Amino acid sequence: MEYDGSEVAREYAETTRELLDEVVIPRERELLRNRDEFESRDRLNSAVDELRDEARERGVYAPQIPEEYGGQGLSLTDVLPTFEEAGRSLLGPGALRISAPDEGNMHTIELAGSEEQKERWLRPLVKGEARSAFSMTEPHGGAGSDPKMIRTTAERDGDEWVIDGHKWWTSQGVEADVYLVMARTDNDAHPYRGCSIFLVPADADGVEVVRDVPHMGESGMSHAEMRYDNVRVPDEAMLGTENAGFMIAQQRLGPARLTHCMRFAGMADRALGIAVAYASNRHAFGDRLADKQETRFKIVDARTRLHAVRTMVRHAAREVENDRRARVEVAMSKTFAANVVQEAIDTAVQVCGGNGIGKDLPLADFYENVRAFRIVDGADEVHKRSIAKRVFDDDAVDDSELENLTRYGGF
Repeated sequence: MEYDGSEVAREYAETTRELLDEVVIPRERELLRNRDEFESRDRLNSAVDELRDEARERGVYAPQIPEEYGGQGLSLTDVLPTFEEAGRSLLGPGALRISAPDEGNMHTIELAGSEEQKERWLRPLVKGEARSAFSMTEPHGGAGSDPKMIRTTAERDGDEWVIDGHKWWTSQGVEADVYLVMARTDNDAHPYRGCSIFLVPADADGVEVVRDVPHMGESGMSHAEMRYDNVRVPDEAMLGTENAGFMIAQQRLGPARLTHCMRFAGMADRALGIAVAYASNRHAFGDRLADKQETRFKIVDARTRLHAVRTMVRHAAREVENDRRARVEVAMSKTFAANVVQEAIDTAVQVCGGNGIGKDLPLADFYENVRAFRIVDGADEVHKRSIAKRVFDDDAVDDSELENLTRYGGF
C-alpha cells in the first residue's frame, strides 16, 4: 500500500527497512536463539548499543530530534514511516533511539526545557549516554487513569523545591539517570492548573527505587516503584513554567501516542508476514494452511484494519502539525491502533500454533508487548471517554432528527 508521504519520509523509511532487514532482525534472531542473552538486560542493552552505531552510520539515528542536538530533524509526519519500520523488530526502536519512554521525554525537554536543561540532559539522552523516566502514575488512591488524583507534592523552600511522593509503573525507573516528576505545586488550584514537572537526577538525596515491579512484555525495561522523600531540587530543575505541568504533559503525549501507534503497526506488520510465511510452508489436512479460506480471510482482515490504522495516524499527525489540539483524533487513533495491532498479532500467533506461543519466533514477545499498549499512554476506556464527550456534546445533538419518531397513538 502506498501512502502520500514526502520524498524525505520515503527515503528514511527505505533506509531504515534495509537496516532492519540486513542487521537488526538477524541480530534479534541470534538473541532469540539464546533466551538467556535476550532476557539479560545487560546483554540486550549491549546489543542495542552496537546497533545504534550502525543506525548512525546509515544516517537514521534519532530521526525525530533536531539536528542541533544530534538528530536528523524530521517532522512528525515525515518520521512516522521510519517509526513503523523500526517497530518491526524488538530491537529496532532502541537502535534508532526512538523507544519509549526516552523518545517522549526527549521531546518534552526539547519542547519545554531551558538551554541549560537541554545541555545537561537532552544531549546525553540523544547520544544514548543517559536514560530517563516519566514519573507520574501513583499507587491506589493517587494518580492513575485519572491524573487529577495526583498526591505527590513539591513545596517551595527558599530557592529550592522539596518533593515528596510515592510513584509506581515508572517505566525505565531502575535504569534512569533523570526523572521527569509530576508534582502538585499549588494545592489550592485544580490539579490541571496546579502541577509542575521537575527534572530530578537519579542520584539526588531522597530518591529511592523501591523495586522493579514484575510486568508483561518490554524485555530489557524496568517499571519501577519510586519514593521521593524530602527530595530537594533547585528552581532550575523545573521544566517549563510553574503550574504548567499538565499542559506540557499533553503536548508530550499527543505525538508520543501517535509514534507508539506506528511502532506497534510495524510490529503487527511483521507478525502477519511471519504468519503468511508459516502458513505457506505448513501442510495439514491435505494442503497448505495458506490455501485454507479461514486463514486467508483472517490475514486479509488484519491487513485491512492495519491500513486503516496507518491512515488514521497520518491524519492525526497532520492535525497536530497544523497546531490543532487534535485530542479526539489522537484518542481515536490510539484506541483503534491498540486494538487492531493486538488482534493482528493474536491472529499471527493462532496461525502459527505451537510456534506462535513458543519463544523461538518473536510472536509471543510481540504479543506481550502489544497487550500492554491498551493500558499505557492512556487505557482504552480513558480515550473512549474523551471521544464520547465530543460525540455527545450538546452542540452535536440534532433534535430535528426525531420529528417523525413513532409515538403512542400516532401523535
